[in-house]
Amino acid sequence: MRIAALLLAAGTGRRYGAATPKQFIALGRRPVIRHAAEALLPHVALLQPVGDAALLDPALHGLSSSSPDAAPVLASIPGGPTRQASVHAGLEALDALPADLRPTHVLVHDGARPYVPAALIARVIAALSEHDGAIPGIAVADTLKRTRDSLIVETVDRHALFRAQTPQGFRFELLRDLHRQAAANPGSELTDDAALLEHAGHTVALVPGSEDNIKLTYEEDLVRLERLIGPALLPRTGTGFDVHAFEEGRALILCGITVPFERGLAGHSDADVGIHALCDAIYGALAEGDIGRHFPPSENTWKDADSARFLVHAGERIAARGGMLVNADVTLICERPKIGPHATAMRERLAALLGVELDRISVKATTTERLGFTGRGEGIAAQASATVLVP
Repeated sequence: MRIAALLLAAGTGRRYGAATPKQFIALGRRPVIRHAAEALLPHVALLQPVGDAALLDPALHGLSSSSPDAAPVLASIPGGPTRQASVHAGLEALDALPADLRPTHVLVHDGARPYVPAALIARVIAALSEHDGAIPGIAVADTLKRTRDSLIVETVDRHALFRAQTPQGFRFELLRDLHRQAAANPGSELTDDAALLEHAGHTVALVPGSEDNIKLTYEEDLVRLERLIGPALLPRTGTGFDVHAFEEGRALILCGITVPFERGLAGHSDADVGIHALCDAIYGALAEGDIGRHFPPSENTWKDADSARFLVHAGERIAARGGMLVNADVTLICERPKIGPHATAMRERLAALLGVELDRISVKATTTERLGFTGRGEGIAAQASATVLVP
């Protein structure tokens, strides 16, 4: 069984009422749809996003490289004017893949459902071994009323009624063919894909859903989701230290800023001691080694490299792990040059490279009272700390 997932993100979320489509609203500092994608990836071979690439690509950036075992995230494709049209577009994109990549089964999931328990996805997939389709559902527990002009006209029997959820799973070729038939014979729009199979006489299994599999529809739903998502982020702190000797004939680069001075620092790259220490702090917080592991000084690729590239990579590693930078603090240790006049520019540069607010970045300096190699003016040292939140 080779499974692909369609991640739908073409809706505008009119009922939610925000300027940004609801699937791209921040939830725990990450877009809602990124949570949905991360829930699907361990269970599928391919993930096909459907929607506006200008919104989807930044929201899903880095997912493919977040783990060696992560499923490939395909290039986003535009959706249609309706949910049904968007699913059809996604199915045709999967059908256009080379035969060895084409799926045998497909999951269809709403990008506005960010919290999907792994056991729920596993139940849907297990049911596909025996049925043409399978969907998760929750039994209706409340009394149902039918109204007319705000007056109750009937109490509806809730027996055997369920609230349908996603991801919904199907045999790929069957769902593709049914969508092609529906597109060739336009009529009433269906609100889910199981209805296509039902109308065509195919069996669709119902497996237990989850009350936590909330679809973000109204503002109050976001509060409930934040309660579910929030506790999963745990604080982790890393520290870094680096030192470089002065060298004649080089520019002095500190925390991404060129500082006027008669000497620069010796090193394989541009020897930005502040950024190097900060990278080590971030990698340490993520338990991903140090800067030398990611950018070995033995490789000529990094000869005289701009250390800004290293810090951008460290920030991308936070994002790939589904985390966020809480704060970073860099201390430069030297007698000269004076750091104070450049500290604000350094903070701004570091914040820009990491894509965070300025108030999360601190840069300061101290001396060693003329003791040691920094006191003798032989070089500059730096120490840094970084705190991140990760699942």
